[in-house]
Amino acid sequence: VQLQASGGGLVQSGGSLRLSCAISGFRNADLDDYAIGWFRQAPGKGREGISYISRSDGSTYYEDSVKGRFTISRDNAKNTVYLQMTSLKPEDTAVYYCAADFILQYSGSGFYYTDPHYWGQGTQVTVSS
Repeated sequence: VQLQASGGGLVQSGGSLRLSCAISGFRNADLDDYAIGWFRQAPGKGREGISYISRSDGSTYYEDSVKGRFTISRDNAKNTVYLQMTSLKPEDTAVYYCAADFILQYSGSGFYYTDPHYWGQGTQVTVSS
């Protein structure tokens, strides 16, 4: 399975970007057989999950840091997952990764997920103030 992330770039604070994650190489499976997520790693920080779309019913979930500003979606016909980012802030500056095939759970204190089996190569998003 290969994941190819694209769409990053330089944008001013308050601007928008749409990231795409093209997924290929499934065997006897479709896109909705996998949980898909977007993760990011800011300079000097660890990688964090920010948005997820569940397998099967495609329910979407967001971490508090991006809720209300980012939208994750899935196009099964194109085998592509998108992350529409609006109202971008300088603190959104990071390398963004898409990943697939993990277990996502929610408890009262937040989301927990297993380490995804498949990762894309990352795309840089830089938000200037």
